[in-house]
Amino acid sequence: MMYTIHSRLSHNKWDNSLPPVFSIKSGDVIKVESKEASDGQVTPSSTASDLLKLDFSRIHPLTGPIEIQNAEPGDALEIEFLDLQHKGWGWTGVLPGFGFLANDQYTTPIDLAGPALKIWKVREYAEAKFGDVTSVKIPLYPFPGVIGTALPSPGKFSTIPPRENGGNMDIKHLGKGSRLYLPVFVKGALLSLGDTHLAQGDGEVCGTAIEAPIDVTLRVTLHKGKGLQQPIFESPSVKETDYREYLAYPGIDHNLWEAGKKAVKGIISILSRFMSPVEAYMLASVAVDLKVSQVVDVPNWIVTAYLPKDIFPEDFRGKLSIF
Repeated sequence: MMYTIHSRLSHNKWDNSLPPVFSIKSGDVIKVESKEASDGQVTPSSTASDLLKLDFSRIHPLTGPIEIQNAEPGDALEIEFLDLQHKGWGWTGVLPGFGFLANDQYTTPIDLAGPALKIWKVREYAEAKFGDVTSVKIPLYPFPGVIGTALPSPGKFSTIPPRENGGNMDIKHLGKGSRLYLPVFVKGALLSLGDTHLAQGDGEVCGTAIEAPIDVTLRVTLHKGKGLQQPIFESPSVKETDYREYLAYPGIDHNLWEAGKKAVKGIISILSRFMSPVEAYMLASVAVDLKVSQVVDVPNWIVTAYLPKDIFPEDFRGKLSIF
């Protein structure tokens, strides 16, 4: 039997005193309805100015917590992702003061500051217009940005940073076919998930991916006495996120953080010939992968930003030249 846990049963703080909204046994399959990250404040008809009205106390609604019967501290949960179904739309936004380049000077202080919003139509792909590019198509690989068990310490804790319980890991490989293992810190484990994404580049540089409500079907298995202290996962090859051709920009700096910024700004600079810089920033968050290329050739490190050309119309790709 499969159980459905509805998205109205949600919270947005890690709090191990919260009562479970549902109780399952090891091996049960559940479908968890998830809201998008704004808790319904962003809709398909929203505009960028609506982001200035966001009530941040509602951000990151998580469905749960879900009790796993017989789970005790020191045990581990195995979460197998069986299916993820979207609702036909998603959004990407730049929120003032938030994101990888929030406090970084670009050409002018307002170029990337936001607010900016892109609404995606979703069918086989997520599709949207970016500046002169009439149709950017992003392959779908949905996953929960936030998933975790209750923390060992009492109190209310923000869901924004990832923690030892999992939380806001934003790992795009936690999609269909993957298995996530989470530590159990309290009786019943108290599993919650949310902040579901349709697609994301490694790095999520503007602070949002393609945020979307998604129904997540998963199997939960309890492993007794494993002593796991942090998340670990297994993932199959993610062919949906592999592309045929990339334009890549290495960022070089003695500081790994700054090298990453240089890589992202390099891609934004190239894309800004065809769209506004803030649109390029959002597109980088959705499609560009940041990879650490080398950390041994001191004193400089390299972080490379990989922009897939496949997401653009074929007649446009030739324009994405380096010069």
